Amino acid sequence: MTDKELYTLTITPELAGQRLDKALAVLAAALDASLSRARLQALLAGGQVLRDGKPVTDASLRVKEGAVFHVHVPPPEAAQPAAQAIELEIVYEDKNLLVINKPAGMVVHPAPGNRDKTLVNALIAHCGDSLSGIGGVARPGIVHRLDKDTSGLMVVAKTDRAHQGLSEQFADRSLSRTYQALVWGHMAPPVGHIDAPIGRHARDRKKMAVTAKGKHAVTHYKALRHLTWNGKPVTLVQCKLETGRTHQIRVHLTHIKHPLLGDPVYGRRMAAGHRLDFPRQALHAAALQFIHPVSGKTMKFEAVLPADMAALLAGLKS
Repeated sequence: MTDKELYTLTITPELAGQRLDKALAVLAAALDASLSRARLQALLAGGQVLRDGKPVTDASLRVKEGAVFHVHVPPPEAAQPAAQAIELEIVYEDKNLLVINKPAGMVVHPAPGNRDKTLVNALIAHCGDSLSGIGGVARPGIVHRLDKDTSGLMVVAKTDRAHQGLSEQFADRSLSRTYQALVWGHMAPPVGHIDAPIGRHARDRKKMAVTAKGKHAVTHYKALRHLTWNGKPVTLVQCKLETGRTHQIRVHLTHIKHPLLGDPVYGRRMAAGHRLDFPRQALHAAALQFIHPVSGKTMKFEAVLPADMAALLAGLKS
């Protein structure tokens, strides 16, 4: 997009009396314009919404039937992270979003120590001009993350409208994420849930921990197979997140004395005793389900265990 987009929106009878930002969001959605309510509020504040040639800045203005508003949408600003051509496993893609199977070892966001070669760098290169702008910036909309060394499925928004819709599903917990993990010990009972608040570790600020001052966190689990490694009990477990706290599965399973195989942070003590040579936490985002924020269709995706976890599993005894 090189020039401003212009939308002419006329207030319909059923929208009379509504707030301006809400009414414009409804009308924009009907035109399939990727304009979230938050984006329209920013455009109003920036003087980009006109009525009778004059800027309207009050988002709470109650609108009248037949009122005509002209919405000017500037081209999205260039994304700050550089585009980098990095191979991605695209599971699904349309003009609003895409689902990827992230490999272990890939960082999601650029940050100190990982300035490039991240998922965001790769997505900017892959999507190119199809990124219509999240909040006015041409960038992929990340609504949930996976740790660097966790593999599996992620959904990413390409438009402002999709980003808002997916963020709302993440917030109301209707976006479903299911993981598979290999943990030390045989889990008993084999089905249950862990309801324990998670916050920063009191002594190591790089770690998370179960703490009374933490945020509400719930993980549901189900033991799929009881196995052994060198005579030591191991469980293949399925975990479903009810909340989405940092390192939630790793912290919760460690809390109930079942740390993940290979976890260098939360399973270090167990790994030292068992001398298992696996270079990352054995955790994979295996299934993802959400409602498409534009079409309204239920979207379901599954991803088999990656080669390293599959080989680890194959080497365990039943």
